[in-house]
Amino acid sequence: MNQKPKNFALIGAGGYIAPRHMKAIRDTNNRLVAAVDKTDSVGILDSYSFDVAFFTEFERFDRHAEKLRRQVNDARIHYVSICSPNYLHDAHIRFALRIGADAICEKPLVLNPWNLDALAELEQETGRKIYNILQLRVHPAIIALHDKIHAESNTKKHDIDLTYITSRGNWYFTSWKGDIQKSGGVATNIGVHFFDMLIWIFGSVLHQEIHLVNDATMAGYIELEHARVRWFLSVDSATLPPEAFGAGKTTLRSITVDGEEFEFSEGFTDLHTVVYREILAGGGFGLEDARASINLVHDLRTAPTVSGNTITRHPKIQ
Repeated sequence: MNQKPKNFALIGAGGYIAPRHMKAIRDTNNRLVAAVDKTDSVGILDSYSFDVAFFTEFERFDRHAEKLRRQVNDARIHYVSICSPNYLHDAHIRFALRIGADAICEKPLVLNPWNLDALAELEQETGRKIYNILQLRVHPAIIALHDKIHAESNTKKHDIDLTYITSRGNWYFTSWKGDIQKSGGVATNIGVHFFDMLIWIFGSVLHQEIHLVNDATMAGYIELEHARVRWFLSVDSATLPPEAFGAGKTTLRSITVDGEEFEFSEGFTDLHTVVYREILAGGGFGLEDARASINLVHDLRTAPTVSGNTITRHPKIQ
């Protein structure tokens, strides 16, 4: 017997990542019934439904959601998908639980570890659930690496180099993404899902260092239970290698494991849909799944810069 479609609301409909959530809602045979964004450049909604109640003011969106909650029939919002700026995630998750919905939130779930504790209390009080989009954990190649590493000897350590450069223009630094108080900085904004992936595969964080930090770039070293990780993250196009410029590329994503490139560039198209299916089936990634990476990026954000050494420094800052 087919399950009755669930009603979804979307916060942050005008953002880059929102269409992946719209697609996941549609592809899991559910309904997007309401959306909010301070910008009204959201014609993308018509690709999914002509019946979405849209708001540019959160107060009116809030009132609409509350009205739906109080209707006699099952018109209430069952899930709120959150694609808003990082610093608003905590408040928007609280909104979802307050209207009796479960929250499905983009990364990072919150900026600070103590926010997770407060949200855990709200889960208990409301009986609702909070889910995080950790889509790399459902990527087939990453699952295969996870299973391979977990089948190995507990004493083996791997050497990992993570390099992620995704070029951004001046707009980035003018927007909320360039404000560390709102985005959490480079390691949080573009690195948290990679850190979550590495912790999930190679175990808990034992030690971390920061070797380079500015508005556009961060680099450092993390020792995990089963890996030594040198990492470099940047939104500065000047950090791209010359061969990338020559090929007209604006992004470089590379992970090497013991000197060999780990290839996972394919298979990203429908990962949000996979996560949604798992949530709707009673699975999904909750608060505790997000905790280790949130702890790490917070510690990196507040750590002093050290010089490291030739072994721990990423090759790009040797």
